[in-house]
Amino acid sequence: MSSLIAAVMVPEFIPSPSQGVWHVLGLPIRAYALCILAGIFAGYWLGRRRWIARGGSAPVLADIMFWAIPFGLVGARIYHVITDNELYFGDGRHPIDALKIWHGGLGIWGAVGFGALGAWIACRRAKVPFLAVADAIAPGIALAQIFGRFGNYFNQELFGRPTTKPWGLEISPEHRPDGYANFATFQPTFLYEAVWNLGVVALVLLADRRFKLGHGRAFFLYVAGYTAGRAWIENLRIDTVNHIFGLRLNVWTALILFVLAVAAFILSARKHPGQENLTTGPAAGKPTPDTTPTPDAPHPTDSDPTTADARSAGTAAADASSGDSTPTTADGPGPTPSASADPAGEPAAEASPANGSRD
Repeated sequence: MSSLIAAVMVPEFIPSPSQGVWHVLGLPIRAYALCILAGIFAGYWLGRRRWIARGGSAPVLADIMFWAIPFGLVGARIYHVITDNELYFGDGRHPIDALKIWHGGLGIWGAVGFGALGAWIACRRAKVPFLAVADAIAPGIALAQIFGRFGNYFNQELFGRPTTKPWGLEISPEHRPDGYANFATFQPTFLYEAVWNLGVVALVLLADRRFKLGHGRAFFLYVAGYTAGRAWIENLRIDTVNHIFGLRLNVWTALILFVLAVAAFILSARKHPGQENLTTGPAAGKPTPDTTPTPDAPHPTDSDPTTADARSAGTAAADASSGDSTPTTADGPGPTPSASADPAGEPAAEASPANGSRD
């Protein structure tokens, strides 16, 4: 009996998306923007979980992110426009295009740098340790970058050299750079970086669980891990960028940041072992108990008879020490006895030092 085996057609390349923009009620919905937003929410979700697990306050972190995210988006665009200014300024260029963020072009270096600046300002206002916040959100940044790279996929941008490998990325003719019109498939650098960032997320989470990274070390580990991968992935790309001494600008940036991150990690481990304490102070997830007495609460001495007796005894001792021999009763001061004789008519005994006399 013959058997029929359905043949499954497996493409010999990664197909490009058929479209990256959808129109709903006349409004353009761009896949690039959706990927960026998804990355922000995913990164914040992971950072929030880590911050709360360390004893931090969720509202405090939300306030910090309210500063960090806008700063990061603006910084990402500024970095891209500065380092690729030839795309927006000069003969035949349109400077207004520098504002069209939906066309792509966000530099991760500017995003992290300006985002850190915004977070630092917010931390100063909230009086919480900035490096503790950086440690909490570090793997979340890498997670957000994974989503962001899929935005590059929908825009058919930032791919690598031509390849005939089965995982080659199909690029439409209108998106192929000059000199590559006869090539159909290219290195999917967006996918390489997404997979690498997934490894960075796992690295930071596992290292933090094992060694309890604090004082910026989780953040420094993220920077070192990401830049180590970005350096070689960047060399695969063929988009037009500036070069310095034969290397792409972003390769130099990755190498420099890698060295700085490793040095900062070592110094932090030597000078500040352990983690910051977030269970008290403004960063705490639980408010510190208020021990200030309220107007309705009675003073302890008003209701404690033992304390009241002790206070009366202390007052009598003070009176005796000052030479005041007037006895005090519960109903008030009584008559003053004669100092020359006792009730039996005998002379009074001479007072001893133990009875409160002074030399």
